[in-house]
Amino acid sequence: MTHGVEECEATVAGSQKPLELILARNLLTSVTTPSFLVARDGVLLFYNEAAGALLGRPFEDVGQLDASEWTASFGPLDDHDEPIPLEDLPLTSALRDGRPAHAEFCVRDARGAKHRIEASAMPIVGQESGASGAMVIFWPVDPERAREVTTGRHEVVG
Repeated sequence: MTHGVEECEATVAGSQKPLELILARNLLTSVTTPSFLVARDGVLLFYNEAAGALLGRPFEDVGQLDASEWTASFGPLDDHDEPIPLEDLPLTSALRDGRPAHAEFCVRDARGAKHRIEASAMPIVGQESGASGAMVIFWPVDPERAREVTTGRHEVVG
């Protein structure tokens, strides 16, 4: 018996992912703007090729990370290089309040370079009560860097 891609992606470490998160991941693979997919518990489930180009590491090299791991690796950071608490992020607002949220802050790439970004988070709601996760779409504030990572042609420079 052959299993579809969705069935294979749905089973990770014996747990079934909600269908809406599987579909969101599939959507984000086609989006040319940097994007994260995060589960309700803050686990980074996926980021797309454009996000990998901005962060300096493709998702395939990183894999799923819990919130403490991805915030330690990438930030977010304020203008003074201080970590922004997870509860203050648009992601958390989208999950908690069930509506989109937006903010501007900094992230750090794999080489340690800081990038000021704008980020919009949208809750992903399925048949269960509340959000099962959120999509975070973000882009560099710097117009030149934004063009570089949203062209659809990405190379991670390491």
